[in-house]
Amino acid sequence: MRFAYIAAIILALAPNAHAYEIEGRHSYPTASGEVTLHIISTADINVFEPIILAFQQENPSIGIEYISASSTELMKAISEEGAVFDLAISSAMDLQTKLANDGFAQPYSSAATSSLPQWAVWRSLIFAFTQEPAVLVVSEAAFSGLPVPNTREDLISLLRIHPALFSARIGTYDVRISGAGYLFATQDSRNSDSYWRLTEVMGRLNAQLYGGSGDMIRDVASGQLAMAYNVVGSYAASRLQEFPGIRIVQFEDYTNVMLRTALIPTTATHAAESGVMIDFLATLTQRPALTALTSLPPISPRALGENNANRPIRLGPGLLVFLDRLKKKNFLEN
Repeated sequence: MRFAYIAAIILALAPNAHAYEIEGRHSYPTASGEVTLHIISTADINVFEPIILAFQQENPSIGIEYISASSTELMKAISEEGAVFDLAISSAMDLQTKLANDGFAQPYSSAATSSLPQWAVWRSLIFAFTQEPAVLVVSEAAFSGLPVPNTREDLISLLRIHPALFSARIGTYDVRISGAGYLFATQDSRNSDSYWRLTEVMGRLNAQLYGGSGDMIRDVASGQLAMAYNVVGSYAASRLQEFPGIRIVQFEDYTNVMLRTALIPTTATHAAESGVMIDFLATLTQRPALTALTSLPPISPRALGENNANRPIRLGPGLLVFLDRLKKKNFLEN
């Protein structure tokens, strides 16, 4: 009888068990408790929470259960484990495209999504709601008396001239575990041959590898790092007040611009309410106070065109090229 009781407990807990790793869980219940949207997202909660609260002001009957995870763990949760989520939000455009292409997303359309530029929507399955540059973040103290590089060639020259100053004090993504980092790296390799020379120089200087932008920004602010390469610009902008000693640099040769996207997984149990959230995200351009609070730049063709160096990463099957197993293996070996 005791074994039967234990077995019943195990079976009861099994649906909640998962192998993918989460970084945090945050609940935003409502008084009515009518519907709870389960969201898995790569966005730091301190950045995304204002959006949740503003959304609930307009939709007071919809609660939110927000799970934060890395882009690779998000991919694993949906594609390998069939985890039940109503919305998946990620900065890794290539992984989102693969999820949609492999049949893990359901279509949605509305007046709000139709108002997005064609390049911000793919097959009515993936919807972009921000355009965020990959930037260099530098410590103003570490660069005292030194020129701040404006191009990758400038950065390569600086690192070669001052190896002792920057040894073990450069941060960048560990592209083996960070989906956004891998996306930025592959786009870098497409845009310029200087990327491989830069990675070689950073490697010789024992660059420190990170899983996310937040930790890199923190270590630049503390002085542990002199700089961090390919940081998500919105995260850096949102922490300027907290860390006044850092400076954001958008390179003049080119700047990769990532589109943060949302999709509705096929496992969603509240697809209609997920659509309400997608409509809210698609209209962030109409909420300047909110975007200023989060530092998340909304979709804006005009803003993209203001800087000739911007290289927006486009949604579509072209993003799947570097997800081919052999190509990815060769890229990581290089």
